[in-house]
Amino acid sequence: MSPYTAGAPGHRPLSRGSRDVPEISVVVPVFNEEATLHDLYDAVSGALEGESWEIVLVNDGSSDASSEILHELAAAHPQVVVVELARNFGQHPAVLAGFSIARGRYVITLDADLQNPPSEIPRIVAELRDGHDVVGSIRENRQDPWLRRQVSAMVNTVTAASMGVGMSDYGCMLRGYSRDVADEIIELAEQSAFIPALAMMIARDPIEIPVAHEERGRGASKYSPLKLMRLGFDLITGFSLLPIQLVSLTGVLIAILGVGFAGFLMVRRLIVGPESEGVFTLFAILFAFVGVLLLAVGLVGEYVGRIYAEVRRRPVYRIREVVSQSHTSPRETL
Repeated sequence: MSPYTAGAPGHRPLSRGSRDVPEISVVVPVFNEEATLHDLYDAVSGALEGESWEIVLVNDGSSDASSEILHELAAAHPQVVVVELARNFGQHPAVLAGFSIARGRYVITLDADLQNPPSEIPRIVAELRDGHDVVGSIRENRQDPWLRRQVSAMVNTVTAASMGVGMSDYGCMLRGYSRDVADEIIELAEQSAFIPALAMMIARDPIEIPVAHEERGRGASKYSPLKLMRLGFDLITGFSLLPIQLVSLTGVLIAILGVGFAGFLMVRRLIVGPESEGVFTLFAILFAFVGVLLLAVGLVGEYVGRIYAEVRRRPVYRIREVVSQSHTSPRETL
């Protein structure tokens, strides 16, 4: 194949060939997960024993020994397909790259940290076989730190309210997609692609099921509370106009309150006379107005920035290399 394959908005699914096409593809983004990769393969292979499957491991610019381990796994196991990205693009672009390479009828996404045990994959596949085109998951008894759970809960609540899409856990990567939905997601590949939300926009018969969640045994989480909040902000502004509409509504309400308060001060001045004590109240109100104004400017800038990113039409990801024993290297189709 050519050294680089681009993934961009409007990018059609890549040719997958017809030789030994598996029924199940497990797509796993990998970023500095050298400690878990062998255990990950063993767990997935054990969960899918007796099935026709492949595991697409997308190396998202890892700086540790992940790349070497991935190549060792590809050399040792015919089910392993390693996708090397040109640099670090982020979790969701890496999953999109995996979608473009995966050949299965059912596509399962999974994190490499093993907090969602691969033993849950058969349950996801069973729901897909029952006719559901998107299978989401809800983490039960989450083993994450308290602060991260609270931030995640806040992001889920605000996102569900702003998007109007009934999902309980946007952050759980253990999900299943039909082939048609996976292909449509690739077609819709946006600069700020959040795959679970895109899938729910496309899905005709989605479902959510509870899944187990385990404490991370090795390595460190790549999502800090700040990054989770940033992800939530990206998600909300990327899929809904509600934030900017709320700010506009708040501006109208503040303007009405401001006019009313000015009338009150005028009447009070006529009755009581000049007062210097109220200056601090006025400062407090002014600071509140300035805060809302800065928030409005920030939101407008966020939306304008997204428009700018989409207009440039730069690739969401770039594949440097695909390594596998049996996988047919795709041909770039833009």
